[in-house]
Amino acid sequence: MADPTPLTALLLDRIAAQGPLGLHEYMAECLLHPQHGYYTTRPPFGTEGDFITAPEISQMFGELLGLCLAQSWIDQGSPTQFSLAELGPGRGTLMADVLRATKRVAGFHAAMRLHLIEASPRLRALQGQTLTGYDVTWATDISALPDAPLFLLANEFFDALPIRQFRREGDMWCETLIGAEEGRLIFGKSAPMSLDRKDTKSGDIVEVCPSADGIMAQISRRISAYGGVGIIIDYGGWNGLGDTFQAMRSHKYVDPLHNPGQADLTAHVDFAALTRAAVPCVCTYTTQGAFLSRLGIAQRAAVLAKSLTGDALTAHLLATDRLTLDAQMGELFKVLGIRPTGAPPLAGFDLDSLC
Repeated sequence: MADPTPLTALLLDRIAAQGPLGLHEYMAECLLHPQHGYYTTRPPFGTEGDFITAPEISQMFGELLGLCLAQSWIDQGSPTQFSLAELGPGRGTLMADVLRATKRVAGFHAAMRLHLIEASPRLRALQGQTLTGYDVTWATDISALPDAPLFLLANEFFDALPIRQFRREGDMWCETLIGAEEGRLIFGKSAPMSLDRKDTKSGDIVEVCPSADGIMAQISRRISAYGGVGIIIDYGGWNGLGDTFQAMRSHKYVDPLHNPGQADLTAHVDFAALTRAAVPCVCTYTTQGAFLSRLGIAQRAAVLAKSLTGDALTAHLLATDRLTLDAQMGELFKVLGIRPTGAPPLAGFDLDSLC
């Protein structure tokens, strides 16, 4: 039986006319189709949505990131005009916490120009409500940012970029494709092809993100040329292998081919690939738990706990654990710091975290 979403019929028609889709094409349609895409039709965040991101878990996440950016701004000479930017800002919660935490950093708000990179009109409206009172400039692409020092955040942005997936079969590779059978979407594979990944064996799966390299190259070019830093936080690893393509709806994993456009589609981020694309900048890499711990989350949590009791205190302590413990988000989520060659190190990293 065919899936009941409007996007299903459109995808089946496209496959009938043009042939099977790559995962990157399928993801792009499911997430950003102008009428039926996930981010254009649904409120994805929070308990009423399909998933919860770190800024929604606790205000401490954004506060610590904001102070980290402000310290780097000071360390780089407090430039009198800079871009404070976020890729994929969600509801604007992270940026709101960043702005609140940095309000008392002398000169920081006066020098900043606030830029949000967001493609979804629905989410832009939510961000505008969250950031009422601030002068926000929206763009759909990082290339629209001005030539100026760039202090950038990207939390759970790269995991939603469309991927291509390849499985090694002997000495050749087959790409994962989306086809159709009896009015429903099915997984298939391409004809064998060559792929330059000698660090693999037959049966291994490799995922690549075609758009990530270009985005990272633009970030690093701006930071290298004008100064600033980038902080990228996402779930993934270093040169990871395996099938990580997944769909989530109502906080549960679901079949990614069922009800296209009504579930969040993501894949783990390969931080090694991001680092390679960030040349000539210096990159540092660590886990979210270690990063937040070095930034002082335990001390901040203790301060906030003093004014809480009962269920509110319990929720606060659970939120702290969720962000930092290895068994929860602390180990699964990684942090990549980007800075110009010769610039002071970012707070939150140690010398062993150099890439």
